[in-house]
Amino acid sequence: MSCFDRRGLGLLLLRLGTGGVLAAHGARKLFGWFGGHGLEGTGQFMESVGYTPGRASATAAGLAETGGGALLALGLATPTAGAAAAGAMAGAAAVHLPNGFFVQEGGYEYAASLCLAAAGLAVAGPGRLSLDHALGHAFDRGWMVPLALGVTAAATTVVIGTRNQRVRAKKEGEQEVLFEE
Repeated sequence: MSCFDRRGLGLLLLRLGTGGVLAAHGARKLFGWFGGHGLEGTGQFMESVGYTPGRASATAAGLAETGGGALLALGLATPTAGAAAAGAMAGAAAVHLPNGFFVQEGGYEYAASLCLAAAGLAVAGPGRLSLDHALGHAFDRGWMVPLALGVTAAATTVVIGTRNQRVRAKKEGEQEVLFEE
């Protein structure tokens, strides 16, 4: 057995990359950092795509992304952090779903990739090079993985389903152009 921990190093790199991107993504929503619009602008956007109330939706998504991303990067409370981040990105993917897969056409590719990476880390665990490992996995127990993913999946299903109903109802209330002028 080698003293070099390939798996631990690989998970560290994946956690730092995924967690860092998610934390930065959420900080744009919460604080307006990195050219973001902060809670006010993000709240208006969330409202426009069917997530209401917009400010509360922006806060929830921002906290899940920033907090989940930071915790993933640290390897702390990995099941909960990964599940929260995955849920937020599933909500983002739902917005982009009508545009197809590829991000160049406004598709869900980017959100889905972050969602799956975060969920994968929740399942795989943080590895040896993590705070969870250093703390004896007090916040990373096996039973926490299905609980965190299950609760997040249920909540995300309700939020996205409610959003989709709002979007459909809004479209039904709009009249299509019958004749071009």
